[in-house]
Amino acid sequence: MKATEARSSSFPARQRWPLYAAGFTTAFGAHAVAAGLGAESADIGLSLLGLGILLALYDIAEVFLKPVFGALSDRIGPKPVIVGGLLGFSAASLIGLWADQPAMLAAARLGQGMAASAFSPASSASVARLAGKKTGHYFGRYGSWKGLGYAIGPLLGALAILAGGFELLFGILAALGVAVAAWAAASVPHLHPLPRPRYTILDVWRQSTERSFLGPTTVLAAATGALGAAVGFLPALAAREGLGTAGSVAVVTVLAVASSLVQPRIGTLLDRGVLADRPGMVAGLIAIALGSLMAGVLPGAGWIYIAAILIGLGIGVATPLAFAHLADSTPADRLGRTMGSAELGRELGDAGGPLLVGGVALAAGLPWGLGALAAVVGAAAFAAPAANATPSKQAPAPPQR
Repeated sequence: MKATEARSSSFPARQRWPLYAAGFTTAFGAHAVAAGLGAESADIGLSLLGLGILLALYDIAEVFLKPVFGALSDRIGPKPVIVGGLLGFSAASLIGLWADQPAMLAAARLGQGMAASAFSPASSASVARLAGKKTGHYFGRYGSWKGLGYAIGPLLGALAILAGGFELLFGILAALGVAVAAWAAASVPHLHPLPRPRYTILDVWRQSTERSFLGPTTVLAAATGALGAAVGFLPALAAREGLGTAGSVAVVTVLAVASSLVQPRIGTLLDRGVLADRPGMVAGLIAIALGSLMAGVLPGAGWIYIAAILIGLGIGVATPLAFAHLADSTPADRLGRTMGSAELGRELGDAGGPLLVGGVALAAGLPWGLGALAAVVGAAAFAAPAANATPSKQAPAPPQR
C-alpha cells in the first residue's frame, strides 16, 4: 500500500460518519416510502399498475443518473455532490406533503431517486478515498448503515403514516436530508478533484469491461437482486404459512439485521488478510443461493426465517468485499464514475431479481421462482474476481480544507 493512501486513513472517524448517514438516508427513504405506498395504495386511489410505476420511479432515476453524478463527483469533488444531493432529497420530499394526489407522489418519488443518484455514489467514492488501507472495514460499516435503513425503513415508515399520514413521513425525510446535509457540510473534508488523464471512448469501454470491474459489479447485482426478491417474496411465503402481518414483515427485518451485523466484521477480516476477495464473495453468493433454495423447498415458517438469516449473511459477506475490491482496484481520479457504474449494476439487479422470481413463479410456482434465483446467484459466483485487487491509486493524497 502506498504511503499516500496510508495518510488518507489518518482522517478522523467523525469525518466518515456523515457518509454512513447518507447511505442510511437513501436506503431508509426508498424502503419507508415503498412500504407506505404498498399499504396505502387503495386509500389514495392507486391501481396495481399505478403502484408499480410509483415503486419503480426511484430506481429508474438511479439507473440513469448514478453514473452521471458519479462522474461529476470526480470532476468537482464528492463533497458538493453529497451536500447538494441531500438538499435535493429534502426538497423532493417536501413535494410529498401533497401526497394525497398521485401526481405529486410520483413527482416526490422521482425527485428523491434523482437526488439519491447524486449523493449515493459520491458518498461511496468518499468512503473509498478516506479509507486508506482499511477499505474492507469502512465499506463494511457503510453497508451496515445502509442495511439498517433497509431494516427499519418499512417499520418506521408504517408508524409515521399511522401517526400522521404521508405528510408526516415525507416531512421526516425532508428533515433527515437537511440534517445529514448540514452534518456532511460541517464534517466531511473537501476532497479536491484529482488530476485526470484524458480518456477516450475506447478507454472507458476497456475500463468498464475489465474483470476487476465486471466481476465485483456482477456480485453486487446478484446480491442486491436476491435482496429485492427476498423483501417481496419471503413475507408472501411466511403469510402462506399462517403468520400474521407482523410475523411476515419481520422476516425482512431479520434478513436486514443479519446483513448489517456481519458486514463490519467481514470488512475487518479482509483488511487483516484473514479473508480473501474471491473466496469470500463466492461463499456469500453460495449462502444466498442456499437460502433462496431453502425458502422455496422446505415447508414451515421456521425454515423461512432460517433462509432469511442465511440470505442476509450471504449479502453481508459479498457486498463489502465487492465494494472494497472496486475501491482497491480503481485509480482515485475515477472512483466516482466507477462507484456510480457499480451502483447502476446494483439497481439493475434490484429490478431483475423480483422480475425473475415473479416471472418464473407465474409460470411454474413460487418454489421454482426461488430456485431460478438460486441458480442465477450461484452462477454469478463464477464472475468473482480471481485475486485480491492490486491498489492502483496513483494520485497524491487530497489536501483537507
